[in-house]
Amino acid sequence: MAETKKLAAAVRSGTGKGAARSVRREGRIVLYGGGEAPQPLSLDKKSVSQLIFAGHFLTTIFELDIDGKKERAIPRDYQLDVIKDTPIHVDFLRLKPGSRLRVQVPVHFTNQEASPGIKRGGALNIVYHTVEMWAPADNIPEAITADLAGMDFNDSLHISAIPLPEGCKPTNPDKNFTVASLTPPAGGGAEEEAPAAAAAPAAAPAKEEKKK
Repeated sequence: MAETKKLAAAVRSGTGKGAARSVRREGRIVLYGGGEAPQPLSLDKKSVSQLIFAGHFLTTIFELDIDGKKERAIPRDYQLDVIKDTPIHVDFLRLKPGSRLRVQVPVHFTNQEASPGIKRGGALNIVYHTVEMWAPADNIPEAITADLAGMDFNDSLHISAIPLPEGCKPTNPDKNFTVASLTPPAGGGAEEEAPAAAAAPAAAPAKEEKKK
């Protein structure tokens, strides 16, 4: 389940480009809440930047402390400065009790060392690095785990083989779509090589001709 983190926020007093520039000059960024009535907010730019680059930002639930009022929310989108790589905009969605939402959940692949095909040089073709699914707001997974143990050449790993958290359901209409497959290397793999030529029965040594 995604971890809930606390984040302090402040209501932005002004609106429009001038107010936004003023907030950014103070080292803070403009954030917009979703769900009910949109509310312009400001958060500390450095803190938000660290959260984004730490990973799992879009699947993390935050408890926003907005001038003393608590709001549960999840980031839905963010925009980075193309030059400085710093956040300049984040959209948050308010979370109501019992709500469900679409989330992109990363797929983690484990037990590569227990895959006969990978050990013999096979290539893992990942079809989905993330899987979009409906998830309860109180049970958003940070990731789902795909077990590669036993996979051999030409095997496929389907979503039905991956355990999903309770209440989570993929949005893909194909109920058993392929998440990854394993293909042999171009040379056919490090199979146990047969001898280069089939062993022919040993020819009986020629008898020496008797000296006359």
